[in-house]
Amino acid sequence: MKNNYTYIFLLAILSISTMLSASNNAFGWIPENRVDTLKTKEVTKLVDTRVSQPKENRLIVFKPFAPYTPSLRANSKESNKTLSNVKIYPNPVSDQLNLTFKLNKDISVSIKIMDALGNEIRTLLSQRLEEGDQVQNFTLNSNLSSGFYFIRIMAGTETVVKRIQIL
Repeated sequence: MKNNYTYIFLLAILSISTMLSASNNAFGWIPENRVDTLKTKEVTKLVDTRVSQPKENRLIVFKPFAPYTPSLRANSKESNKTLSNVKIYPNPVSDQLNLTFKLNKDISVSIKIMDALGNEIRTLLSQRLEEGDQVQNFTLNSNLSSGFYFIRIMAGTETVVKRIQIL
């Protein structure tokens, strides 16, 4: 009985796809005078039809949603960030943790190890660092059990969280 429903479903899908592909347009089952209303039309001019228009005649620009397109702005937020290019190695960690990052200004930095629930396990660094590339090396105690932890690097109001595995 279950196989009969499967065959009927597949037959219905096959006949619908055959009907759609056999016509000149994708909507072969719609009358020709209605097909034109379904096609995408290009808008060449936007007209403000509001009753109370602002005194300044500003052009309203609509940007299409396209997450796959590259960023078109030259001044991205990445260049304005205080903390950037954070790297942790080696990962998994056994006894020594190396951390590199770049600071765009002198600022107070805090580096902490957090568990999976967000509880602070250990503070590795809490001090003011100078602008530029930073290389920090930390020796981990054996009191940390093996598992997954998070390193939270805070520079001013910016925070970067990276996952590490301790062996």
